Amino acid sequence: MVHSEEIRPTLLVVEDDDTNRQTLERVFSKEPYELRLAPDGETALDIVREESVDVVLSDLMMPGMDGLELLKTVRTLQPDIEFILVTAYGTVEKAVEAMKEGAYDFITKPFKRVEVIRRVRRAMEKQLLLHENRRLRERLAGIDRETTIVGRSGSIRSVLDLVEQVAPSSATVLLLGESGTGKELFARQLHARSDRKDRPFVAVNCAAIPETILESELFGYEAGAFTGATHRKAGRFELAHTGTLFFDEVGEIPPSMQVKLLRVLQDGVFERLGGTKPVSVDVRIVAATNRPLAEDVANGRFREDLYYRLNVIQVEIPPLRERRDDIPLLAHHFLSAFATKNRKDVLGMASDAVDALSAYDWPGNVRELENVMERAVILSKTREVQKENLPESVASGNSDRQSVSIPLGTPLEEVEQLLIKETLRMTKGDKSTAARLLGIATRTIYRKLGRDSLKEISEPVG
Repeated sequence: MVHSEEIRPTLLVVEDDDTNRQTLERVFSKEPYELRLAPDGETALDIVREESVDVVLSDLMMPGMDGLELLKTVRTLQPDIEFILVTAYGTVEKAVEAMKEGAYDFITKPFKRVEVIRRVRRAMEKQLLLHENRRLRERLAGIDRETTIVGRSGSIRSVLDLVEQVAPSSATVLLLGESGTGKELFARQLHARSDRKDRPFVAVNCAAIPETILESELFGYEAGAFTGATHRKAGRFELAHTGTLFFDEVGEIPPSMQVKLLRVLQDGVFERLGGTKPVSVDVRIVAATNRPLAEDVANGRFREDLYYRLNVIQVEIPPLRERRDDIPLLAHHFLSAFATKNRKDVLGMASDAVDALSAYDWPGNVRELENVMERAVILSKTREVQKENLPESVASGNSDRQSVSIPLGTPLEEVEQLLIKETLRMTKGDKSTAARLLGIATRTIYRKLGRDSLKEISEPVG
């Protein structure tokens, strides 16, 4: 019987001497760490760039990049890594210099097996303590701002009451709502109010990740699984172990991946790409979509068994036009935040600006209101946001734009991009809706425009 693996901290051993490196490999082979080996500083940096490392145990004197230089560079990539140097007696002064640069400890050669294990264990314990302290400081400093949901209308209070009731359980939750309604915010609220609040919250946008790499992103891969896979990499499931994994736009998961996802939801076990050993994880799943998943099930686009596995608890988030009482409250919330962020002495809004905001239909929902308020604060020349600081579509109450003019002779590639961009603007950045209107896959939008263009469309127009 093959036992499932546990998620373990990572130790990176950097040693240019083959014999010493093999000795250290044997020393730590029975310790509860994910062990990475590097023959030089450059290889070590490649590993640090690719994955999270907790402790580095490195020889000080190496050809090319020595241990001190490696320490300084690693600290720029992952500042919290604990670094232990192994040095000969004659280079102790340099090891002391490394301590001043932030090294955790140093060990002189020849070292004893028990001693090197003890030093690494201490460093690992410090790492754990640092992580716990950071989470505590973040909570005390009010980091839960990320989970603050503003609103007191009846419709939003009903949703919040349901979230409070469901959060302490381990049940899978499916969040339904239009684009921009704040589904990820509600997912974070579920996490923050659960027993897992001190553990990781990992989000994955199922539409943004190309189908060809989605499996390796979710489940990770073993060294040698494909060309360029030089070492093992943890996937999103492993990173979310004991915490919450949020699947945004879950309706965009391709059919080939749906069956693999179903197995993990059923058993809590998966295999890394290129691996043979099952990996066991404890993850609470929260999924979100603006697609009509029930219709997708009926037409065979989405697996029925996966739908019911995800739809244990369903939470429907109302669009902003159905909670108009919250619009002024949200607008003042964003105004305060962006005035502080941009160091603007803007304290309120003129009454006609509030009226215009309340009358607008907000097809882009809360996300659109947030963008509009950031723009208004930046453009404001007084201590109050004026109606003239709002976009013309909001000030006039015009939510629609149904046509676009394209000159004859425009290259087909430019026509495609223009139509996609204008459809996205009409849907206020809702890529799934835009894709349905255009009759293309959501991934095609990412491929045709690229992330920079998509980000530009989602940001407010100055």
